[in-house]
Amino acid sequence: MPTLDEVVAFCDTRTRQKEIKDFAGAFNGLQIANNGEVTKIGAAVDAGQRPFEAALEAGVDFLICHHGLFWNPPTPLTGSDYTKVKTAFDGNLAVYGAHLPLDCHPDIGNNILLAKALDLKKIGTFLNYEGNDMAVIAKGPLDGRAAIVERLKALFPDTYQAIEYGSANPSRIGILTGSGQSSVAQLKANGIDTLITGELRQHHFNMAQEHGLNLYPCGHYATEVFGVQALAKEVAARFRIEYSFIKQACLL
Repeated sequence: MPTLDEVVAFCDTRTRQKEIKDFAGAFNGLQIANNGEVTKIGAAVDAGQRPFEAALEAGVDFLICHHGLFWNPPTPLTGSDYTKVKTAFDGNLAVYGAHLPLDCHPDIGNNILLAKALDLKKIGTFLNYEGNDMAVIAKGPLDGRAAIVERLKALFPDTYQAIEYGSANPSRIGILTGSGQSSVAQLKANGIDTLITGELRQHHFNMAQEHGLNLYPCGHYATEVFGVQALAKEVAARFRIEYSFIKQACLL
């Protein structure tokens, strides 16, 4: 079985986490250690109490999370935070977080994997943050907006939403999983009138009307299940151990 240090080193290198600057206060990398050995890999979008409990029930002792534990230090370990961390300690569960590194990664990032799941070809990137582009630009399908809608409904049957005031035949599609609000104001400057994302805010409905945009918010959680699974599968294959996806019931 691999050691904890070996698995962490692989994840750090694969996600390029030292090269990708995250938001102020966000911490990527190993967040909770275990006894030093890894026997089963898990993947979850959120580092929450329920995912921790489900991971332990599945026999996972190294859990990769997109939304990790630490965002705005210091974090007092009291109340539910204490319970959550104690659950990991008591269960020998190591927790690894990878936020923006698993959004913009060119191979195993949420954005590129969502593009592939929708059978859309990447033609560029945009939304630069601290030297790295966060979002993908994909080529619009020949059969237009109707094809995008059909694919989105099939992929996100419970979370699909549509705000359609843009072209019926978009040539350039923006893809930004999770929160898409930072990208809307940059769409037109990048020749984009269609955005596939996780969640937006109320004022984006007005922006869509006023600027002629197609906006498809399909769920923050739902659009970010791709990266953690891809990384966990690679870790499992590299070290020849089992892998499990810890699925959450979430419509947001």
